[in-house]
Amino acid sequence: MKPNDTQPTALPDAAPPRAADAPSDVFHQRIAVGFDYPVHFTRGLFRVDNPLLADVLDRRREGRRHRALVYVDSGLAGANPDLLGQIKEYFHARPDALELAAPPTIIPGGPPAKQGYELIRDVMWTIGNLHLDRQSYVLAVGGASVLDALGFAASIVHRGLRFVRVPTTTLAQNDAGVGVKNGLDEHGAKNYLGTFAPPFAVLNDFDFLRSLPQEHWIGGIAEAFKVAIIRDADFLDFLCRYAPALRNRDESAIESAVRRCAILHLEHIRDGGDPFEFGSARPLDFGHWAGHRLEILSQHALSHGQAVSVGIALDTEYAFRRGLIPETDRDRILDALDACGLPTYDPLLDLRTREGTLEILQGLEDFREHLGGVLTVTLPHPVGQRVEVHTMNPDLIAAAVAALKRRTPAR
Repeated sequence: MKPNDTQPTALPDAAPPRAADAPSDVFHQRIAVGFDYPVHFTRGLFRVDNPLLADVLDRRREGRRHRALVYVDSGLAGANPDLLGQIKEYFHARPDALELAAPPTIIPGGPPAKQGYELIRDVMWTIGNLHLDRQSYVLAVGGASVLDALGFAASIVHRGLRFVRVPTTTLAQNDAGVGVKNGLDEHGAKNYLGTFAPPFAVLNDFDFLRSLPQEHWIGGIAEAFKVAIIRDADFLDFLCRYAPALRNRDESAIESAVRRCAILHLEHIRDGGDPFEFGSARPLDFGHWAGHRLEILSQHALSHGQAVSVGIALDTEYAFRRGLIPETDRDRILDALDACGLPTYDPLLDLRTREGTLEILQGLEDFREHLGGVLTVTLPHPVGQRVEVHTMNPDLIAAAVAALKRRTPAR
């Protein structure tokens, strides 16, 4: 060694040499990331004199002009022919604060929005061609399927643009639009693809509910029953009492139900300890293992709300037969679903495989796989509270199906 050469100095945090059979050296990384987003309830969102949308887009007070790309559900646009013009006028009235990156675009609504990749590719290419950055906005105005598909697209470009949901159906406003998930149907399964991506904001405009066909007006109330049965007995009492009013399009009743249901979902996501579903339990999917399977079996002829209603009825009947709830609660839940105009039975529940087993049972396996390998089904015990079970008795399920079938002709 030359006189001026020195030995290399080890860095202070350098790992010491270890034998090949020694335990591995590890630095354990832990990151806590906070998410926050407002969920607003309003009317006349796109009226020029309503400042809410502009205020929400500027809620971080960044002092710049906000670029936005707006997509509108085709069903909503057809029922509200002035809507696209209202959106343009709203942005044009605020040239210093807002910029429409392109004219509002109509896209297919309903289940087709979540099937296939054509819409996702189109949205991704449009974002790229318009040179939108991560601080730009994608606004989705429509039902749950449109929100799901556009949320997925927005979450994977630049690893996530700011996504604003404007839910326009009962189901989207009280459930699908307020959470942290999005997804596409693929591989014969509901929401097989998707990401966890909290929105920048959610804007529920009750005025949009007026143009809904009856199926979609009442369909989202199935989700209200779902969350009430397992979390809020007082809310279930409200739904049972006001079931005829909900069916008859009472705006005060539907607004109360939507708002309470949305807040219960938000509270569970915030306080349930597993917002991104790393575990095997999904309490807010009570009734959904069968509901999702019915959607697939019907090739989406059954809408999500109607399928979930049947799934809730099935799990309610099952819970009664397991001794988890009394007959009186079973009856008032099923009677209230009937009074709302929601189904409690569908012939697809009786569909059999070649081996003679109920096709609906495949929903349990799909549920188990989607949740991470351990079947976890939430059931009421008692009403307003829940219990999680890891097995479901096929014979009791069959008996529950038969019981629902018997009561249906009399209604």
